[in-house]
Amino acid sequence: MTELMLKYFRDKQQNAQSEKVYDTQCPYCSMQCKMQLIEQKIVSRKQYKTIGKDNPTSQGRLCVKGMNAHQHALHNDRLKQPLMRINDELVPVSWETALRTIKNKFQQIQHEYGKDAISVYGSASITNEEAYLLGKFARVALQTKYIDYNGRLCMASAATGANMTFGLDRGFTFGLNEIPNTRVMILAGTNIAECQPTIMPYFEKAKENGAYIIAVDPRETSTTKLADLHLQLKPGSDIALANGLLKIMIEKGLIDDAFIADRTEHFDLVKDYILSLNFEEIINETGISMEELYQTALVFANEPSGMIFTARGIEQQINGTETVMAFLNLLLATGKIGKPYSGYGAITGQGNGQGAREHGQKADQLPGYRSIENKADRNYIAEVWGIREKDLPKKGVSAYEMFEHINKDKIKSMFIMCSNPVISNPNTNFVKKALEKVSFLVVADLFLSETAQLADIVLPSTSYLEDEGTFTNLEGRVLLREASFPIQGKAKHDWQILCEIAKVLGKEKYFNYDSAESIFEELRVASRGGKADYYGITYDRLRRENGVLWPCPSEETPGTIRLFETKFAHEGGKARMAVVKIDTIKRKPAISSNYPLYLTTGRVMSHYLTGEQTRKSPSLAARNVEAYMEIHPDTAQKFGIELNKLVKVTSEKGWIIVRSQFSESIRKDTIFIPFHWAENQNVNRLVGEQLDPYCRMPGFKMSVATISPFHH
Repeated sequence: MTELMLKYFRDKQQNAQSEKVYDTQCPYCSMQCKMQLIEQKIVSRKQYKTIGKDNPTSQGRLCVKGMNAHQHALHNDRLKQPLMRINDELVPVSWETALRTIKNKFQQIQHEYGKDAISVYGSASITNEEAYLLGKFARVALQTKYIDYNGRLCMASAATGANMTFGLDRGFTFGLNEIPNTRVMILAGTNIAECQPTIMPYFEKAKENGAYIIAVDPRETSTTKLADLHLQLKPGSDIALANGLLKIMIEKGLIDDAFIADRTEHFDLVKDYILSLNFEEIINETGISMEELYQTALVFANEPSGMIFTARGIEQQINGTETVMAFLNLLLATGKIGKPYSGYGAITGQGNGQGAREHGQKADQLPGYRSIENKADRNYIAEVWGIREKDLPKKGVSAYEMFEHINKDKIKSMFIMCSNPVISNPNTNFVKKALEKVSFLVVADLFLSETAQLADIVLPSTSYLEDEGTFTNLEGRVLLREASFPIQGKAKHDWQILCEIAKVLGKEKYFNYDSAESIFEELRVASRGGKADYYGITYDRLRRENGVLWPCPSEETPGTIRLFETKFAHEGGKARMAVVKIDTIKRKPAISSNYPLYLTTGRVMSHYLTGEQTRKSPSLAARNVEAYMEIHPDTAQKFGIELNKLVKVTSEKGWIIVRSQFSESIRKDTIFIPFHWAENQNVNRLVGEQLDPYCRMPGFKMSVATISPFHH
């Protein structure tokens, strides 16, 4: 064999396939499926694929989003270095220049207008460590009271409803593995088949085992197709439905008197109100027949075990908190909580929707689900942080209200981390104007999102492949996301960005961390003794046990799988039932001759939130290229709308242009538009600014609109 041939075979061997495996976790929904990225080097080209990894939650399953997540993380559009606005153009600068500018601007603004002139807008897609640090950053480095986050638009009403009823908010009050053995379940306003596909096998198994499934949704979806009974009610009438079901249960003697007496308060008040209602009004409000109401009430009450799941459909309403509480009344009245195969499941939306709301990103909250208004909680956290209690700011306002405060000149600057509020908030035209008005806007993100395009400084952050940390999934299981992929360009982890800004502001001693784990060690102590107690959880334990469910007060105790077995978290140990009046439905927008249709919004399987990540993934973008309007063919005919043609949809707040899709299965008085698109396809432009009085949730699921054919 000649030397040349030997060299050829040697080179071929060296260039042959070599493989690297990176352990990670899906960045999308609250299932937080474990997965691995396989990098194959073939000759000089790299190619990637993602495979599922066995774990207690999703057992190795992945959905189409998880399988293609790496496409956005490896996309050429990733931000690789800081950008700064010079002559109205964003140009690359060094980290040193970006940090120096942030320091000068922040100090100047606070000197001129006071500490609270700067606000912080966080995210439910960042790690627990980063969520914790962001709260500390706002209150210690900036000393501002204005911090809130995008989870306010997602989980706020479920969290507030659970806190008011049970005294504690954790996504599921039971473990996922209990679902297959329950006898009956109500799925209220949740489309899990598209939003959390890898959870579906639990529900399919329950059905195989004979569980009776009731779905509550104005639309027919992939999820309602699984149900034995689909209650296709008028949008926003869920309180009337829950109260009607409770009325039947009380009148027919189907309630658990012993449980109510031992474990709850205020039932007598609830009973008096419920019995004063008449079925005619309930049928009229909901559009659900008496027969369907009876069927639902009898099955749910008579089975020995049962679960109620809620999601954005009933929660993203201006009476979302009360709607959740009305459904929780059904669980308590029938004693279906704190025992096997029973309980409440708030199906969390964002990847860290649970953990991100436990450790201090919310306006009124400190780590461990403590209250910023409570003196003992303030003293405890001040001591952990090494500051004086009197230097800890009081509570601020909710996410959307911060933009109103900008408009009123109370807030002059905003720091946004891993969020795209220009697309995700209600009344987005107003939000965009507010962000254009601030004197200094800093955004940390993976991409130049619609929000980042308005910034004065954009900081490049790392993706799920690069950024290690913990997440808390929908059942309250804390998971460690391993991340060892090489960092892209000059991007930094979100926690590093916060530490570096704190350092230039002279607050380095409070932000002296060298890893995500060192932050988690402080979070453990900060959460100790709080409602969301992580003290017994360590990185070693998470690696060993593949996740631990909180509360977990010591390293010797296992996590808590089932909540409320003997007592609820309120003082006195009882759950609080609530009188939820049907009148609250009157707060919602009503259809009229000007706006004759209900408009509701939601997700499609291949996209996530504002689409900033999934629209960068060719395999996902190709599945849903543009927004669309789902409409009943009879309604379309009435408005002169043709199939697959452009339609102008108008509300009091604005207009958008989308393509029509016909569906025989949607209510004739309702149209549906998904919310993953921007600009003239952003349905949130049409949503009003009215907020839930308890949790400040906007009413995304319940607007009124009119439609007309769009002619170029």
